[in-house]
Amino acid sequence: MPPGRYRAAPGRALAARYAGLVGAALLAVSGYVGGALPGSTAARVWHSDDGPLTVVLWLLGTGLLVGAWWALRAGAPSTGWAYRTAALWAAPLLVAPPMGSRDVYSYACQGWAYAHGVDPYATGVAAAGCPWVDAVAPIWRDTPAPYGPVFVLLAGLAVTLGGGLVGTVVVLRLVAVAGVLLAALCLLGLARAAGVPTRRAAWLALACPLVGVHLVAGAHNDGVMLGLLLLGLLVLVRFPGKPRPLLVAGALLGLAVGVKVTALVVVPFAALAAVLGRYTVRSLLRDGGWLAAGVFAALAGASVSSGLGLGWVRGLTRSGDSEQWTSPSTAVGMVLDYLGELLGRQPAAVPVTRAVALAVLVVLLALLWWRAWSALRDLNDVRQRVLRMGAARPRVALLGAGLALAATVVLAPVFHPWYATWPLAVLAVAAARTGWFVVPCAVAAFLTLPDGTNLARLVKAPGAVAMTALVVAVAVRGGARLRHARRGGTGWPRWFDPGEPVGR
Repeated sequence: MPPGRYRAAPGRALAARYAGLVGAALLAVSGYVGGALPGSTAARVWHSDDGPLTVVLWLLGTGLLVGAWWALRAGAPSTGWAYRTAALWAAPLLVAPPMGSRDVYSYACQGWAYAHGVDPYATGVAAAGCPWVDAVAPIWRDTPAPYGPVFVLLAGLAVTLGGGLVGTVVVLRLVAVAGVLLAALCLLGLARAAGVPTRRAAWLALACPLVGVHLVAGAHNDGVMLGLLLLGLLVLVRFPGKPRPLLVAGALLGLAVGVKVTALVVVPFAALAAVLGRYTVRSLLRDGGWLAAGVFAALAGASVSSGLGLGWVRGLTRSGDSEQWTSPSTAVGMVLDYLGELLGRQPAAVPVTRAVALAVLVVLLALLWWRAWSALRDLNDVRQRVLRMGAARPRVALLGAGLALAATVVLAPVFHPWYATWPLAVLAVAAARTGWFVVPCAVAAFLTLPDGTNLARLVKAPGAVAMTALVVAVAVRGGARLRHARRGGTGWPRWFDPGEPVGR
């Protein structure tokens, strides 16, 4: 059946809605029983009589949420139905304690440090004297803030408004929810511009369990980044080629980068969406130049107004301190280290494989951009413009941005489940086929426990071996498809075919 044409039967849709609601309620209860509450950072699941109950509630709730989301992956009965159901699922999580990680306490302490005149990019929160440091995960107590100046300003504001730890966490959650709501407001315009069914885009991007658990309940700043990012992209597709809107769009993208630098990989693809008329180098430099000016102005303004300058660049170097096999490059390095130990050596391969992955990422991003540029240049032909220009321009640019985010997540030194929401939000409004990114999001929902315990740690060696085997299989298959593409086959560049059907 063509993607997007499937409509769930009313009974099935209602069953999915209320199964997901029950799942969200169970997750909220598990948060109160064994969530990431302030106080001891010892894994409550393993050091509490309520541990088994916490695990049962968490796994059952996650299973119901993921199953309900998966059941309607081809699209909710209507766009409004998708929005209402996503809001219904988010309601129990909005009043739950922080869950899935303890990062919100790191945000609070970084904001406290900034509000009290300490540079969060120069020292860890423990050395800064944060009174709430006991709530921060031990691995992040001595590391500088890895976030941009925009989020440090927001965290400092949250401390000022919230006063104590609980109040600060509440404000940070409201900031995260505001980002999710902003993203939700942009989804319909982006999906319509790209010719993607809005009922499918809204369902995939908003009802995903990762959004409710990690962006709403966990209050991760990824929600703010995505809200600014999608709004910037929406301005671009609505007003291409117009200097003032391009400056505004660039400023919004710059603010997104100022929350998390990951958003920077979207900017080259956003420049493609900025072009009005024929795709030439001159038009790209003209319209993309206005966009770049907006990005630079927003980043420079945030850096100067925060009083921290470019110190946030230094903090990025410590974001990879954690080593888990959920990052493919880290998993390969771990396996090489295991093999070295069997041979009586200590190769210390993880830094090397991570560096190789980042080099591959740079090449892949350049290749993705070139394929998107080539696809858009093909539309310069008059006949092609008449037949396919409508949704092709924004769809190709948005798809490129989503693929760039997906590549960044896969090749980054570390992976956390909420990272999967970055490509999810953009691909939901641009991709014709969805299974390849929906399945990983469903799997990622099971990777943590409510107290922040990473389940990957329980299967460190087997997980690393399995991930390495997957990397090898993907590399072999990808190499074969690229060779086929060079010989004139379809290969992976078909993803940028503006004529690929999406459905309705």
